[in-house]
Amino acid sequence: MENIEQNKEMTAQQSLNIISQMINDSRRTILQSSAKHFMLWGGLLIVVSLLIFWLWQSSGNPIWNVAWFVMPALGFPMVRILERKETDVPQNKINMNIGLIWLTYCIFAVLISVIAMLWVPMNISLIIVVLVGFAECISGFLLKNWAITISGFIIGIGGAVMASALLGAEQLLIFTVCGIMLVVTGLIIKSQYK
Repeated sequence: MENIEQNKEMTAQQSLNIISQMINDSRRTILQSSAKHFMLWGGLLIVVSLLIFWLWQSSGNPIWNVAWFVMPALGFPMVRILERKETDVPQNKINMNIGLIWLTYCIFAVLISVIAMLWVPMNISLIIVVLVGFAECISGFLLKNWAITISGFIIGIGGAVMASALLGAEQLLIFTVCGIMLVVTGLIIKSQYK
């Protein structure tokens, strides 16, 4: 009788081990996918911010900031292509929540930018960089990944300080640094989960 109880406990322990392994495998797959997304959006951010910086500096006209709307127009189709190739990424609560966090960031960024351009002037750079940092930190907490969380804090807090200190076209360099941080975060994750 005692031997039967030990077998049941062993089976329960084995079940917990299997469930734990499945959760870890799922998290690893999501992180590998996230690394590609960080590198994609970081690369786009670097290119677009430097292009707008150059156009603004060359012309002396901040109207070139409307080119920011090119970024989601290019990025979202690229994400769709990337996601078609990633058939093994599990669709679970964590993955869906991370998607919702970044979708919410995008909605806030676009609406605040439009409001600032058309109605109430504000330091858009400060707001956007804090939102990026916040979204990245929350993603890092959900994925239990220190590289994402730390990068989010650096982007959000460091970017807010830079956005307060820099004026005009120089504020665009904040987003270049932000893009570099996103690419570096993606590379760190990629190296962690080969």
